[in-house]
Order: sequence, then structure tokens, then C-alpha cells
Amino acid sequence: QVQLVESGGGLVQAGGSLRLSCAASGRTFSSYAMGWFRQAPGKEREFVAAISRSDRSTSYADSVQGRFTISRDNAKNMVYLQMNSLQPEDTAVYSCAAATLIPLYSVSFYRIGSRYDYWGQGTQVTVSS
Repeated sequence: QVQLVESGGGLVQAGGSLRLSCAASGRTFSSYAMGWFRQAPGKEREFVAAISRSDRSTSYADSVQGRFTISRDNAKNMVYLQMNSLQPEDTAVYSCAAATLIPLYSVSFYRIGSRYDYWGQGTQVTVSS
């Protein structure tokens, strides 16, 4: 069982930055692929970013590529989402998720929300124009 708790959300002006954090419980954190997803009011949940066991394998949604960076610290059981050049369309509840890592699959496999086993409650990010 893995419990995930997000933090770092808030209100920021367009062009600003935020860093989201996700704290994971459990001793086997490094065996999970980690992802960030977001859901805006009235919209479906969408993939934002995913990271495999190490920072060398990551995947991003086209809409955030070049602006957002996902990273993890396996020693601290933490995953982060650095968000730069934020825009009003980035406003959403951001959730982190954990998926059992399957070595045969690339990190792109984890772009699909249904492949995740555990989810956090989410943290609100609001970007004002």
C-alpha cells in the first residue's frame, strides 16, 4: 500500500512558477513509476508528466513540454513537479499517482491514468491572468 500526499499548490500570476511536491509512504517507493495528472473544472483528467525509476526516463504532455519538469528523490520518497511559465490554462487540481513499475515498458506506458495503482488527494493550482 502506498499513500501519497501532495503539497505546493496555490495562486500564482501568469508567467510565474510553482513547485509541487508529493510525499509517498512505504519502503518500496523506487519500484513505482510516478506521474502527475491534472483536472480542470468541467474537464476530464489529463496526463501531465511521468517518471520512471530514475530522472533519466521521463515523459511529458505536449502542453507542458519545456515548461514543466518532473523529478524524484528515491531516498526521500518524494516526487516533484517544477512548473515554470504558468498560464491560466494550467489551472487545475494536480494529483500525483504511483504505478507498479514494469521493466519491459518504457515510461510512455505510464501516460495512461488507468495504469496507476495509487492516487493522492490533489492540490489546487490557480493561475491568474
